[in-house]
Amino acid sequence: MLLSKLFGRDPFDAGAQRLYVALVGQARHPALYSKLGVPDSLDGRFDSIALHVFLVLNRLKREDDARAAAIAQLVVDAFVEDMDRSVRELGVGDMGVSRRVKQMAQALYGRAAVYEAAAAAEGDEGLCQALARNLYATAAGVDSQVLAAMAGYVRAAVAALASQPLAALVDGKIEFPEPEFSR
Repeated sequence: MLLSKLFGRDPFDAGAQRLYVALVGQARHPALYSKLGVPDSLDGRFDSIALHVFLVLNRLKREDDARAAAIAQLVVDAFVEDMDRSVRELGVGDMGVSRRVKQMAQALYGRAAVYEAAAAAEGDEGLCQALARNLYATAAGVDSQVLAAMAGYVRAAVAALASQPLAALVDGKIEFPEPEFSR
């Protein structure tokens, strides 16, 4: 990939950009905030994006294909570029940008590891705990029914993404389930 960066755009870059835009669009889905109680704040939006990046990386990791690994790296690169731009738009000076973006990247990898372990486990207790500690960390008291609904959404997303062909993902086409919650 290094040579493609030197001599032009990576052939998968356009697909990865579309994939990243689509996952950010899903991370900003109004129902996540209005129905599932994700905090509508900088932290809440960051954590929603991190959750959706995890979902995509988790799907791509399941493939034994160099294209999947290339797209996964490009999605992470798009995340880092997006966080860099966002931090700069918030007015952080050049000296502080790299430190903050590094912290955000570390947070992404930490959350992804926790979500991966929780999603692989039986039952939803671990996943609910992971969501409470990360996605809902800044929320004032999260209802157990909301946590269960979000865990259901995560499981539905993992299943929905697993059924989507790699060729569609490489092209930047992805479909997420609707976030739902009813009392």
